[in-house]
Amino acid sequence: MVPVVMGILNVTPDSFSDGGRFLDPDAAVEHGLRLIAEGAGVVDVGGESTRPGAEPVDEIEECRRVVPVIEALAPHTRVSIDTRHPSVAEAAIAAGATLVNDVSADLWEVAAAAGVGWVALHMQGDPRTMQAHPRYDDVVGEVRTFLVERAERAVEAGVPEVWVDPGIGFGKSVDHNLTLLRRLDELVAAGHPVLVGTSRKGFLGKLTGGAPADDRLEASLATAVVAAAKGARMIRAHDVLPTVHAMRIVGEEVAV
Repeated sequence: MVPVVMGILNVTPDSFSDGGRFLDPDAAVEHGLRLIAEGAGVVDVGGESTRPGAEPVDEIEECRRVVPVIEALAPHTRVSIDTRHPSVAEAAIAAGATLVNDVSADLWEVAAAAGVGWVALHMQGDPRTMQAHPRYDDVVGEVRTFLVERAERAVEAGVPEVWVDPGIGFGKSVDHNLTLLRRLDELVAAGHPVLVGTSRKGFLGKLTGGAPADDRLEASLATAVVAAAKGARMIRAHDVLPTVHAMRIVGEEVAV
């Protein structure tokens, strides 16, 4: 099975990689259409940065950023809303989003009420504090237990499609991230489809000697391939076309 590629569309001024590039709605829609043309099966629209140290955004402002973009893209592809706020998720669903990519892992009731899909992401702390001193006794076991518990709650509530995301870079050290990737099959074995996002993240910069975010394509692809080979069913990426090509090759290899 070839993993789906989720294209990242940040409608924010302060995201770590592309902040400010697509804050204008017309520019955001144009980029979203480009991601679709490159092969994204889902376009993930976010109006609040969740980079380490990011400050919260007013929910009205977050809706103002994302709703017009979702309305424009939804007729062309599947759209997810990247949010941790119920009111934003509800507005996005009304605009056409059919997947809630939830960094809080708390919005399953919103997804259940609307009959849309939901992604539970593991995050230690919140964006402002999560990278200060991330600590685990057993990062894989703790992340797996948390996500399975949230996924089971969502299924019981009636969410029709439940995904889990180990939250690479969300309250994790470099070693934590690498351990989660190395042992991703243990999360896959829990039975819920797994989404992984490593694209351009800070730990890749550390591993590549300080490469800036825009120069982390090779590292992003390498970790995406590892995740897919370990069983991830969806890969979240900024660079959609090369990721689509890599996933096709992984899919062919797995099928042999």
